[in-house]
Amino acid sequence: MPVIVDQHMRERIVHETDAFPITFFEDELSELPDREGPLHWHPYFEIARAASGTLDYQVGREHILLHAGDSVFVNSNLLHGVRQVAGDAPDPMPIMVFSGALIAPETSAIHQKYIAPIVECGCLPFVVFRRQDDRCGQVHRLLDEIFHCLRQRPACYELTVQRGLNRLFEYLFHHFDALPKFQSTRVQLRTQVRVQKMLAYIYAHYPEPVTFADIAAAASVSRSEAARCFAEYMDCSPVNALIRYRLQTAHRMLHDTSLTVQEIGLACGFHSTSYFSRQFRQLYGCTPGQIRNLGK
Repeated sequence: MPVIVDQHMRERIVHETDAFPITFFEDELSELPDREGPLHWHPYFEIARAASGTLDYQVGREHILLHAGDSVFVNSNLLHGVRQVAGDAPDPMPIMVFSGALIAPETSAIHQKYIAPIVECGCLPFVVFRRQDDRCGQVHRLLDEIFHCLRQRPACYELTVQRGLNRLFEYLFHHFDALPKFQSTRVQLRTQVRVQKMLAYIYAHYPEPVTFADIAAAASVSRSEAARCFAEYMDCSPVNALIRYRLQTAHRMLHDTSLTVQEIGLACGFHSTSYFSRQFRQLYGCTPGQIRNLGK
C-alpha cells in the first residue's frame, strides 16, 4: 500500500484500537519491491528487528546495518526507511509501532518523567541493540517476549506487552547518559522538515502531472535547494524520487489488482506505456508484464 500522510505530513498508522495503541507488522519486506520501503515518518515510536538477513535501516541521514538478531528503536517524527541488503529470502523483520500513551497518559507524571525526555531529545534519533552485545541482553529478552505476545496473542498479552515496554523505557532512563547521541544542527533539522514536506507532496500527488517546481514549492524552497535536500537524505534528485515512488506503487499494483499494465501506468502518473516499461525495467531488471507473470 502507498504511504498515506495526514495534514501534518505524517504517515497515518491505523492501530487496531485507540485503547491499545500499538500495531505489529511482520513479513512486510516480502511484499515490498526489491525488499525496500520508502522513507516515511509518524508520531510514534518504532522498534524493528533483523530476524535472519541484513537490513540497512535509515533514520534521518544515518544508515544503520542490522544483522540477524539486532534491533533498532526509532524515535518519533523522524524520517526512516528500511532496505534488505543481504539474505536469500525476505527477512521476516518483526516491527512494532506504538504510542507513548500505551505506557502512560501524556498528562501523567510517568509520561512527563520517562517518556517525554526521549521524545524531546533531538540528539537521540535511534538506539541500536546488538544481539552480540551482552549489555543489551535484558532488552533482547524483553523484545523476544513482546514480539511473541504480539504474534501469538495469548491470554492477557496486552498486559505483558505493556509491562515489557515499561521495562524498556526504564532501561532507556537508567542508561540515558550512556546512549550514543547524534547532534543535529539547525540546518540539518530544517532540511529534514523540507524533505518531509516534499515527500508528502510526492506521496499525495504521484498519480498527477508533477514537476520539479511543484515539489520544490511544497517546501517553499528553490529548485536548487530542493535538489540539495534530496541529495543529502535520499542520494537522488526530487524527480528521481517521484519516479521511484511511482514505480514502487506500480510494482505493488501488479500484484494487488487486475488492472492492465497500461492502466497501472496511468494510475501511477505514467502517460506513456513505453516510458513506464522502460523505467520499470531500468529499476527492477524486467518489464511490468514479466513481474506479473512471474509473481515476483
